[in-house]
Amino acid sequence: MCGRFAVTTDPALLAEKIKAIDETNAAPHDSGPNYNVAPTTTVSTVVKRHSGPDDEATRRLRSMRWGLIPPWVKGGEGGAPDNKGPLLINARADKVTRSPAFRSSAKSRRCLVPMDGWYEWRPNAADGGKKKAAKTPFFMSGADGEPLFMAGLWTTWRPKDAPKEAPPLLSCAIITTDAAGPLAEIHDRMPLTISAEDWDRWLDPDAAIDEGLLRGHGDLDRIEVREVSRLVNDVRNNGAELIAPAEPGPEQVTLL
Repeated sequence: MCGRFAVTTDPALLAEKIKAIDETNAAPHDSGPNYNVAPTTTVSTVVKRHSGPDDEATRRLRSMRWGLIPPWVKGGEGGAPDNKGPLLINARADKVTRSPAFRSSAKSRRCLVPMDGWYEWRPNAADGGKKKAAKTPFFMSGADGEPLFMAGLWTTWRPKDAPKEAPPLLSCAIITTDAAGPLAEIHDRMPLTISAEDWDRWLDPDAAIDEGLLRGHGDLDRIEVREVSRLVNDVRNNGAELIAPAEPGPEQVTLL
């Protein structure tokens, strides 16, 4: 799965780098590095959309809530979604085309979620009489220092009585697949990465979803894994020390 990740690239710089239109409207204080992105956080995503019925679809960077809100969710107090169900931060690659929550988005609302990397926790062996052993956090990132782009789905939501001119709430989920290679030693699931040469094929709003990309592992060959500090366990911690290699200690585990 993917329940926490890190993003340090400014949206405007990212948009320039990937040749996308920046529609995030991020204020400087909102676009700083976030080393501990948690569910319901607003994140930058990449989509491909038309400006008009006859023009060519172009890449756009848009801000979305991490945790997809299906269109049928009712509005609560203050116009916020009253979603009492599970938080839809992840979508299984083998079910997105059939799941009621995701199948509509899978048809034409696919996105990419850029990140420096994501965190995963590996259970440690039970220690003595402890009921629950501590878990060791790891950080998975691009070995070349470049961002990873995860396959995602997105949708729009608005309260039933909202005026037509009111902007909808955009929300997204990150697609996960079976972990492969060294990553499988940490967790059985991982985000589905999409390689740069496949971005437009994945994002194309006029084409059916590419089942081959759903079965692949994209940039798996450029992902490196390192153990990191347990500071990441607390979402209130947010600094570069969270992705730094863990200091050697008696409890440190080395992944070969």
